[in-house]
Amino acid sequence: MAVLPLPVIPLLITLLSISFAFSPLAKAAQYSVLSYGANPGGKTDSTKAFAAAWSQACASTQPATISVPKGSFALGQVRFQGPCKNNAISIRIDGTLVAPSDYGVLGRAQNWLIFEHVNGVTISGGTLDGQGAGLWSCKNSGKDCPSGATSLEFSNSNNIAIIGLASLNSQMFHIVINACQDVKVQGVRVSAAGDSPNTDGIHVQSSTGVTILNSRIGTGDDCVSIGPGTSNLWIENVACGPGHGISIGSLGKDSQEAGVQNVTVKTTTFTGTENGVRIKTWGRPSNGFARNILFQHAVMTNVQNPIVIDQNYCPGEENCPGQFSGVKISDVTYQDIHGSSATEIAVKFDCSKKYPCAGIKLEDVKLTYKNQQAEAACSNAGGVASGLVQPTSCL
Repeated sequence: MAVLPLPVIPLLITLLSISFAFSPLAKAAQYSVLSYGANPGGKTDSTKAFAAAWSQACASTQPATISVPKGSFALGQVRFQGPCKNNAISIRIDGTLVAPSDYGVLGRAQNWLIFEHVNGVTISGGTLDGQGAGLWSCKNSGKDCPSGATSLEFSNSNNIAIIGLASLNSQMFHIVINACQDVKVQGVRVSAAGDSPNTDGIHVQSSTGVTILNSRIGTGDDCVSIGPGTSNLWIENVACGPGHGISIGSLGKDSQEAGVQNVTVKTTTFTGTENGVRIKTWGRPSNGFARNILFQHAVMTNVQNPIVIDQNYCPGEENCPGQFSGVKISDVTYQDIHGSSATEIAVKFDCSKKYPCAGIKLEDVKLTYKNQQAEAACSNAGGVASGLVQPTSCL
């Protein structure tokens, strides 16, 4: 039998150690919520169990997986706090997480499930049931009601993925991305009644490098809303309806406000929505802006306002009548937008009198109203049209 020289043996041990560390055998630490007392029957509160599983996964120095099996899990508010000791936590959900049916429990809490100061978290699969119908009824009746909780929020976090999640009937917003970097939302389904108030599908603000792909969103508010401080946002292959469309804004609520830039919205469909692609700003002073925006390859079906810029947003006609929006809108391109408008005016650019829209481009736009020629209306808007543009451009 051959004998290895002594210096080779430590080297082999080192190599074996390295190969083991990077082999499939070095699996993530596993944490099932059942191990911490979670009940899949849907009636026993599982809030503490989810918090305990997170605490353990966050404290792990190696990658961690939290598993939620099939079943229904009743949850109150859960705060998933970082920073963690590892940057690879996967939360795999096969079941349904259910919010309290009594909207008073979470109505003033702002959030139901919130992740803060985390890095490298992935949520895959599962359903979130916000049980928001009771609060919607309260709001629609004109009573004094709490504002409601966002179902899922990531705040001040990086390298996040939300894959294959369904969010139903949130009290308020379904998914919020706030002050984050590098977020991927893919294969998400969001559903709430068309008359449910403030149930935005995905809201992005103060974030950069967010991608929203291959998702279907139907709500009572914006399918996607894009708030101040958003940059490098990519939205592709999203079906919207019912809802208020994909909206940049509202911007300019505050006099000092971060702008929105480098936004691409492509390959989208809008069915029976209030708006298609919209930019909305308050009609009052602000240093905000929206620039370098591309809306490309959109199909509109019976949409009330397929293409709209509204710089005179002033709900309740309070704190803004007689003033002009300070938000500067520039370099916005509408390319290959087709379909039908539910109103005669299919293209409306109602821009700021003080800071007119600049660099608007219409390329290959064909929108009809009742199978007839639609109309376009422009106010304080400058730009160019090229290719076939119907209705006839008013730029």
